[in-house]
Amino acid sequence: MAATAKTDPESIKSEEAPAAPPCRSNYSSVDVALRGLLFAASVTAVVLMVTAKQTETVPVPGLPIRVPLEAKFSDSPAFIYFISALSVAGLYGILTALASISIILKPAHATRYLLHFALWDVLVLGIVASATGAAGGVAYIGLKGNSHVGWGKVCNVYDKFCQHVGSSVAVALFASVLLVLLTMLSVFSIYRKIPK
Repeated sequence: MAATAKTDPESIKSEEAPAAPPCRSNYSSVDVALRGLLFAASVTAVVLMVTAKQTETVPVPGLPIRVPLEAKFSDSPAFIYFISALSVAGLYGILTALASISIILKPAHATRYLLHFALWDVLVLGIVASATGAAGGVAYIGLKGNSHVGWGKVCNVYDKFCQHVGSSVAVALFASVLLVLLTMLSVFSIYRKIPK
């Protein structure tokens, strides 16, 4: 008579391959990278705007003489606001990148930080977007002029100045997109932590 050995269900489980650890998404490294990019974009936009300066000799209307005139960022309140807003965004970017690194090292209070990040990201996004819009509006008038109110275009004379301003506005627009992505990432990270 053949003896049948009973198999223990516990021994079968122990012989199976070990289960893979639960898949957990960690968005902190992406968050740090985006915040570092925000810092870099903000500083680049500020440097481009601050270096926007050009002197040209222009004719005086009604007289046969030409005088040197300088175009610089400080001539426009919109550009000054732009520099202030992007400076704040750059400081915010580096401080929150350091805070994100501390969250990676000590994740105990991550949910609270994520909520603060989401709120502050939206606030800084509003500031950067409004400053970019204001500077972009002034830059567009400098490029195209406005014949209805008699504002002439100046970019045909101050070409290097306008190139700096346009590049600065484009980089600030990139910073705005980064802030949108950071806001979405923070909100999604909070959503993932909600128990289901």
